[in-house]
Order: sequence, then structure tokens, then C-alpha cells
Amino acid sequence: MSTKITLIPGDGIGPEVISSARRIVDEVVDVTWEIVEAGESAIQRYRTPLPDHVIESVRKNKIALKGPITTPVGSGFRSVNVEIRKRLDLFANVRPAKSIPYLSKYNDVDLVIVRENTEDLYAGIEFEVGKEETKEFLNFLKRYGVGIKEDSGISIKPISISGSERIVDFAFRYAENNHRKKVTAVHKANIMKFSDGLFLNVARKVAERYNIEFEDRIVDNMAMQLVQKPELYEVIVTPNLYGDILSDLCAGLVGGLGIAPGANIGEHYAVFEPVHGSAPKYAGQNKVNPTATILSAVMMLRHLGEIKKADLIERCTIEVISEGKQVTYDIARITGSTPVGTSEMTDAIIKKIRACDPETL
Repeated sequence: MSTKITLIPGDGIGPEVISSARRIVDEVVDVTWEIVEAGESAIQRYRTPLPDHVIESVRKNKIALKGPITTPVGSGFRSVNVEIRKRLDLFANVRPAKSIPYLSKYNDVDLVIVRENTEDLYAGIEFEVGKEETKEFLNFLKRYGVGIKEDSGISIKPISISGSERIVDFAFRYAENNHRKKVTAVHKANIMKFSDGLFLNVARKVAERYNIEFEDRIVDNMAMQLVQKPELYEVIVTPNLYGDILSDLCAGLVGGLGIAPGANIGEHYAVFEPVHGSAPKYAGQNKVNPTATILSAVMMLRHLGEIKKADLIERCTIEVISEGKQVTYDIARITGSTPVGTSEMTDAIIKKIRACDPETL
């Protein structure tokens, strides 16, 4: 029976890298793709970068593969990506970082950042400098003895018990399901005692439910630890902002955003997408590395229970990268080979998949 998946090509290089991932998935799984437009490509047809039917499609199919999207200035959304997560309550952002031979700066990185996706400073609760409502808010704070300069812009950092509990519980369940032995909570509770302190207290209580090692790290120390000894960490759970920063750091450890996959997962829906942006200056040039999108599709297949097929795609992709012959320019610079295009690298991965024992599938 064919699996129906929402496909959102995205902007810039999105359609090219999505095409690569789609071709590879079609090699191993019977999929019906429901293609919908979002981002700049949707504005001319629908006068909005996020038409309602895009959200309706994901709700119906419960799963989507998405390319990077550029949020146009003045569209009404701070970010189309954030709006999608908000409407579908995709509270968990999952970003693995795993070493690839000859490409990664470290040989022993195999960790996952689990980032809370709906709260913290990314909740979008802000007061612009000079606005009347900002002045009212500053006057309100003065009643409680809080003095803030009148020429300030303000962002509010909400962290709730319920939001913290579900993201930490998600991290522990992820660890259980993926045979991980340790969860590390990241915070700045020594300074922000009523927000990050709440997150840490909730994490400690959730940890008591599981037979998995638990520890916590202050975020600045965590950044240093990841550079010095990343092999010590397996699942790292964080509030929104820290997870965004640390996941890019971890991508740098293993080769950059070009190989960094991601997922946004809620109780009912899941959207899989590369971490990198839309890079419009490279659009249509058959030049960019499709690995991050392919590995995002691997995450999607695992989410669907297609473990062996996901493992096959991942293995063949890593073999092509490690051989260094049929790779895009960013990898070819490291391997010293002549670069090939996006589609040619995809062809090389498909060739390896087809050469595998059918029993593998």
C-alpha cells in the first residue's frame, strides 16, 4: 500500500534538493507525493507564503518532507517555518549530528539535539522600541521596581512546566527507542532561575521516570564540552534558543549545514527538512549538496517504521561521500576531487542502492 506524504519543495535550492531526496525515497518505498507550494513560490498564486491548504495537507497525511523556505519581508509572518511549527504544534525539533569519514572534523560524534520548538525567546513576544505599548509595558514593570531604559526593545522568554515536561519526556522516549544511554539537559539556570531554573527542575523530575542516565550542563560550558569531547554526549535536550545555536555548532563538528538533517515533530504530525537555508544565489545551478535533505528523508522513513530502508539510504549516501568521487563542490574541496552536480551525486547514491542485495530492502 502506497504511503501518502506531503511534499513542500520550498524556495531557492529547495526544489533541487527535494527532487534528489524524492528520487532516492522512490527507489525503496512506494510513496504517493502530494505536492503543495509554500514560501515565495506561493505568493503570486495565493497572496500568502503559507496557504491554508498546505497545513491541511500535512494534517491529512500527518507527515511532510519540506525544502528550505525564504520568508519574504512584509508577509505577515516572522517565519513561515515557525508558523508551520506553531499551527501544527510541532514542539520537538530533532537534529542529529554524526561523523562522516573524510568529511567531519571529528571521527566520534554521534549525538542528537532535541530542542523545544514553541517557547523561550522564539515565542515572538516582543515590544518594539518607542511604541506606545512598549511604554505601557515599561510603566507596568516600574510598579514592581523593575527599571528598564526607555530606549529599549524587549523580548519575553516564557518557559512553562507543561512545555518543558513534554520536550524532556520526548527526549527520554527518543533515547529509549534509539538505544541511547544518556540524556543531557542544557540550561542557564544559574542566572535565569525562574525560566531556565524551571526547565532544569522539570527535567530532573522527568528523568526519575526512566532508567537512563541523566545529567545537566550550563549552556556556555556545554558549548566548550562539545568542541573538546563531543563523544561523551548522546541526546541533548534544550530550550529553544540554546538548541538552535548548539545544533549549528554540532553541524560544524561533522561537516557543516550541508549534511545536517532535521525534523519537527508533534503528537500528531511531523515535518522533515534540512537545517540549511534556501541559498537563492545557487538556485537552478545543479550545484548544491543534497545530503541534508536526503538524511532528513532518512529520518522520515525511520519515523514511518521503514528502518531497514532508511539505513540503506544512509549507508549508501555516506559511502558516496566517503569515496569522494561523485560529490558536490563543498565536499570535493575537502576530498580534492572534481566536483559533480546535485543530480549526479544523487545518481551515484541511487546506483549504490540498486547494487545492494534485494534482501536488504
